[in-house]
Amino acid sequence: MEGLELTCFQIISNVGGARSCFIEAIQSAKQGDYEKAATQIQEGEAFFTEGHHAHATLIQKEANGELDSISLLLLHAEDQLMSAEAFKILAKEFIDVYQKIENK
Repeated sequence: MEGLELTCFQIISNVGGARSCFIEAIQSAKQGDYEKAATQIQEGEAFFTEGHHAHATLIQKEANGELDSISLLLLHAEDQLMSAEAFKILAKEFIDVYQKIENK
């Protein structure tokens, strides 16, 4: 495996790890462990950044005329990227809500 397929799997793998970290952060916050939740958000952001960098590489290749096809695998990778970003936003919101509920 090389080229486009490899990059797609790098995106999928990294953003999948990010999404898992974000979900775990919500679960940690639900149990009142906000320090662990913050660490899990940071870990997720690191995974997400790696996936985003791989995606940016594909965008650059397409802009340079080096990428001439779009595959279902690439569409899936981009879908997973967007899903992970949404989970990050929601995880941060859930953590804030759990903290507010606990402080009342």
